[in-house]
Amino acid sequence: MLKILVVDDHQLLREGLKKILALEEDFEVIGCADNGESALAMLKKTKPDIILMDVNMPKMNGIDATFKIKQLYPAIKIIALTIHEDEEYVFELIRAGVSGYVLKDISADELIDTIKRVNKGESIIAPSITGKIINEFSKMHRKAEMEKNRGQLTRREKEVLVLLTEGKSNKSIAEDLFLSEKTVKNHVSNVLHKLEVEDRTQAVLYALKNGLV
Repeated sequence: MLKILVVDDHQLLREGLKKILALEEDFEVIGCADNGESALAMLKKTKPDIILMDVNMPKMNGIDATFKIKQLYPAIKIIALTIHEDEEYVFELIRAGVSGYVLKDISADELIDTIKRVNKGESIIAPSITGKIINEFSKMHRKAEMEKNRGQLTRREKEVLVLLTEGKSNKSIAEDLFLSEKTVKNHVSNVLHKLEVEDRTQAVLYALKNGLV
């Protein structure tokens, strides 16, 4: 029997889930909790295989509860069952250790299938959220690349960037650094490319915002 614990602060939902899961002959709902603290207390007496975890709950939310449960009982698999599609919730719960993230509008059959697949070791994320996660990872990758490029500014490029923030023209920068205007123009072009900005103004704003000067 697959032992399941339901954690949600809405009694009607807890009872509904318990009835749905009880129809599956391989499932046993060993209990229900209305918040993370109650769930942790129940784990001292019984060890479920799967926990269905809500996110927003009083006393202890699903993110904190998941983190603590995975620390104490790493073998227990947790599926977040929530109304939230926001990326921040998804990433927080993934970091906390969930094996699945599904929405509460999921059908009974889909929920049962998710539980079985997670129990076998799969990680499941609701299809409507997958695209958002990919976009977020793409943003994180671009940001990491930008940070990497920022660190690759040469000493001369950093000097040029400092003078750009002072509002100096290529001619003035050339005079200050004893360079030709053409060389300065090349340095400016390299700075714009490495910072992934389109013009001098954006470069100055980026430099000031990120403490480069």
